[in-house]
Amino acid sequence: MRRPSKTTAFPFHRHAVPQALLDGGLVALAYFLAYRLRFDQGLPEIYDALFERTWWWAVLISVVVFGAFRMYQRWWRYTGQRDFLGIVQGVVVATLALAVLVTIVDPVTRISRDAGVVGVSIPNGVLALHLLLTLLFVGGARFVARTVHERPLTGFRARKDARRILIVGAGDGGRLVLREIVRNAELGLNPVGFVDDDKRLIGTRVDGVRVLGDTEKDLPRILDEVEPDEVTIAIPSAPGTMRARIVRQCRERGIPVRTLPTVFELLQTGGNVVRQVREIQVEDVLGREPVVMDIDRVGGYLQGEVVMVTGAGGSIGSELCRQIARVAPRRLILLDHAEDNLFRIQRELEDDRHVQPSVLAAVLADCKEGERMREVFAHHRPTVVFHAAAYKHVGLMELNPVEAVRNNAIATRLMARIAGESGVKRFVLVSTDKAVSPATVMGASKALAEFAVEAAGRRWPGTRYASVRFGNVLGSSGSVVPIFRRQIALGGPVTVTDERMTRYFMTIPEAVQLIIRSGSMGTGGEIFVLEMGEPVSILQLAKDMIELSGLTPGRDIAIEVVGRRPGEKLDEDLFNDFERIVPTDEDKIRRAERETLEPETVEAMFDQIQLLVLEGDAAALAAKVSELSAIHVPGAVQPSEARAPSVARRPDGGSV
Repeated sequence: MRRPSKTTAFPFHRHAVPQALLDGGLVALAYFLAYRLRFDQGLPEIYDALFERTWWWAVLISVVVFGAFRMYQRWWRYTGQRDFLGIVQGVVVATLALAVLVTIVDPVTRISRDAGVVGVSIPNGVLALHLLLTLLFVGGARFVARTVHERPLTGFRARKDARRILIVGAGDGGRLVLREIVRNAELGLNPVGFVDDDKRLIGTRVDGVRVLGDTEKDLPRILDEVEPDEVTIAIPSAPGTMRARIVRQCRERGIPVRTLPTVFELLQTGGNVVRQVREIQVEDVLGREPVVMDIDRVGGYLQGEVVMVTGAGGSIGSELCRQIARVAPRRLILLDHAEDNLFRIQRELEDDRHVQPSVLAAVLADCKEGERMREVFAHHRPTVVFHAAAYKHVGLMELNPVEAVRNNAIATRLMARIAGESGVKRFVLVSTDKAVSPATVMGASKALAEFAVEAAGRRWPGTRYASVRFGNVLGSSGSVVPIFRRQIALGGPVTVTDERMTRYFMTIPEAVQLIIRSGSMGTGGEIFVLEMGEPVSILQLAKDMIELSGLTPGRDIAIEVVGRRPGEKLDEDLFNDFERIVPTDEDKIRRAERETLEPETVEAMFDQIQLLVLEGDAAALAAKVSELSAIHVPGAVQPSEARAPSVARRPDGGSV
């Protein structure tokens, strides 16, 4: 967890003192030369005496002012643009302070009693020269140190066995990669050129390395002519379409491609940039613009709050905990019923992210147990709840419909009720696009969960309720991506249910940013829908993942079409037909507006399904949740005609 810095104006650490001594010597030299240059015909005795009495004042005042401007908080080699601006400000202030102090104190400069000289001020010409020379010496020393550090005086000589690297992007990211390569010869890399889309840069040199062409038209030619051993994409904000095109052209020539981390990853990590360069991942080439938000801004409402995250050990829940921990909540309650997952996220937050143990509370509990949850709420008194606990594997939920409804729908109704009774300020449900026109028990259970949150928003107006609906997230336990990775690692085949199938995809950090932002927008049970970009072909996704593994689809790894599972849709929707799409203040978040049900109606719905859950009648329960989840659809089929989500059957014909 971030803590405010407690640095003093003049921090005397191990490299501050030698820097201050060097600056003092440079200031003294500048002061000496200012007098000699101003009086080039010979220094009058009166000003020679003034110099002798005041040179140490110039040194002392300058060092103190430089310290106040924090010029000794880093090595000279790491001086940046802001630091040079601070140097200018510090030198100007130090020079003015010297002039004022000499004028006020007026040191006595007696030449002779007969002359009657009592005191004298520093000439304006001397002050101007002193300011300019001090800027030159102090700023120049830091510039030289930085230059030597970034490009040693001996020049950069790559090792004979160094890998030839072509850098995509000659902007800040590319220059950063180049500087790290030059600084760290042990990396064994030799930069052979840049490619960049900015036509003005083509043919020029950036830090001594030529920009060979653009990434769209010239890259194939450059790859053939230069024959690099590796290509590095140094544009953290590069769209997936560009990354995909570069990867495809390099794969055709057998050239490996690596990339800088995304903007979001760079915000969360530090250290040597080149060492952070990683292999291209499937999320890099999906073709959608990444969502980047300032978590300190969008999550500011969580600062100082007691925040509870249910399902804290899951893929979405754990990322919620990571990002919420960054905005300094008063207490973060991690709640999960899976011991291993809960232990893992607790240790990560404490050991890797340095969250104080006193801020965290790891609670092993099940959201389905009302008495236990009331104990947790009474003890910890959360003010904000993110309800991410849910079963999400469609196939397993079809085999276990009773547990799907018990955990996803009834437990959500219970959590929303306890939150309202406990006076929680905000309650946010993490929903799914499978709640739209649900064709499976899992989807229907999440649709009912949305109804429960809507109803709670009307019953407990003191609590701000909201549901956040979005599609698949890459890397989650319910995503197809881990399945494809495992199948590729085993040598295939990669199984696709239908060649026409498409899905929406978003990375977990992106989705969580938008969930946190949506939490600040809810007032009374609204449903917020995340902008997911264009749907992705599952077949193309499988091919991309095989190619990213350095293999060829159909030759090295077979792709088999196995047919759709019961209730599986070809395409997922983010809005029901009866919902109106309403824009919000956030570009990537929209609201699903619809007629809300009366709380009594929702309670009656849940009374019916709770009875079926207690009876364990899977077939009747599947039919009932399908009927109830379609209640809003204009012209929906009558309850007796509602098509129930499929329920897996045992070999003897009974339902599971």
